[in-house]
Amino acid sequence: MISKKLIQYTSVAVLALSLFSCDKDFNTIGGNVIGDDHFQFGIKDYEATVTAFNQDLGAVQTNNLTINPLGIYHNTTFGKTTAHFVTQVTLPTTAPTFNPEPVIKDVILYIPYFSTKGTTNAEGVATYELDSVYGTSKLKLSVFENGYFLRDFDPNTQFAQAQKYYSDQFSDFENNKRGAAADGTSIPHGERLNNDANVAQNDQFFFNPAEISVTTVDDEGEETTTKSAPGIYLKLNKDFFQKKIIGGYDQNKLVNNNVFKDYFRGLYFKVEASDVEPNGNALAMINFSGGKITINYEQQDDNDETTDTTEDKTLELTLTGNTVSLTSQERTTNYSNALTSADAAQGDERLYINGGAGSMAVIDLFGRNEDGESAELEQYRANGWLINEANLTFRIDRDAMGNNKEPDRIYLYDLDNKRPLFDYYNDFTVNSSKPKYGKLVHDGIIKLEDEKGVTYKIRITNHIANLLKNADSTNVRLGLVVTEAIGNIGNYNLKNQSLAGIKEVPIASIMNPFGTVLYGSKSSVPLDQRLRLEIYYTKPD
Repeated sequence: MISKKLIQYTSVAVLALSLFSCDKDFNTIGGNVIGDDHFQFGIKDYEATVTAFNQDLGAVQTNNLTINPLGIYHNTTFGKTTAHFVTQVTLPTTAPTFNPEPVIKDVILYIPYFSTKGTTNAEGVATYELDSVYGTSKLKLSVFENGYFLRDFDPNTQFAQAQKYYSDQFSDFENNKRGAAADGTSIPHGERLNNDANVAQNDQFFFNPAEISVTTVDDEGEETTTKSAPGIYLKLNKDFFQKKIIGGYDQNKLVNNNVFKDYFRGLYFKVEASDVEPNGNALAMINFSGGKITINYEQQDDNDETTDTTEDKTLELTLTGNTVSLTSQERTTNYSNALTSADAAQGDERLYINGGAGSMAVIDLFGRNEDGESAELEQYRANGWLINEANLTFRIDRDAMGNNKEPDRIYLYDLDNKRPLFDYYNDFTVNSSKPKYGKLVHDGIIKLEDEKGVTYKIRITNHIANLLKNADSTNVRLGLVVTEAIGNIGNYNLKNQSLAGIKEVPIASIMNPFGTVLYGSKSSVPLDQRLRLEIYYTKPD
């Protein structure tokens, strides 16, 4: 015979588990009515009108991004993306000083990739796994002196606003690039600075996953080996830096960074397809601010000015200051046609969500008009439902995507006010090992089957509950983009306003070079694939 006390304990346990499950899966509205006989639970509604259509973004603001692409990426769905990069270079905190007639021995540019260290063998060589590097093809990489000055503030605003630079300004930097003459003098369109005989540093460059090991020998024959994580490792033209840095010191151009950044305007990284196969399909996401230029030189010993004794010295310049990501797209015919034929009234069959200077989707709920009004929404409000859960589930068109790299996450936001939805703010879940995968309940993370993307699900329970509960809530337009960092909710400008009146786009979308094709909301899309709003509610009798 089972005791009453055991039954009570069991009941409490079941109730606690149920509440935990509800809290884990969604924010329940009206949970205090559990057990009331005047309500019907777990009803699912698919009838709300959803209209989603494509929107071309065109050129986007790309200055001072925290992560920037470099390389060329071929996507059979969207086309070819080419990504160049420009950065200022910064002096150390303390202005450098030199003794008379210093001589530069070598100049090394090093920019680490995102990587994870693995095992180390008996010889002390470590293995690494690269992150955010796509493709192993070879590229032609050329590093030039940037000749186009990057301003901090916009003179057209009386210097009240920060200067904006855009993804399509390639010609501004290409036309003003500078290189080295035969004697190292800086001249317009001179020889690139990464002119080492090792073609892996220029004409046959690739994103090498190997540990970087450098051995140097001092004047007494003693060897020193320095190891670094994988990264861009280039020997730059020492004659150029002899004239630019040492010569600049003699001209008082290194007294502070304001003077220096006008004198030496930074570096311009240009990529092209290599002449050697396989070529032209490799791209990396890089934090260039972690890079540095190490100038090794020798000069007269500070402590022995009476002899010819020299000492080795080092000057480090950092790749910090203003930056610009320069990207271009050669779009496929299908992609271009999808954007030019976007149907804001009926919605589109396929939604092309592509990062960078790509495209997004605009989504209207409950048949809203241009003023945000909706008779359908008023009817939903009159129903008096208590919302348990609401989702938008986006199904990926696998035939359209093929084997192309897919974005790990998409982001849905309030397009009219350029901010996240309530569900974003109410989601406090974190992922300490992978911060970009926080906000797990709000979701938007790709779901895989057989290592291929199938769906993205975004939970908007709080957004829908607020719309139905509060008559003064505005039924705003929603924007859907890819995202590189869910924690970054800032926005950057479009160079030109879109047809739908969009002037800004989330920064994290600009940082992501990949795209996905989702089934849209048009009535011609089969129901099992069509984008629909799923509402789970409790209905009063």
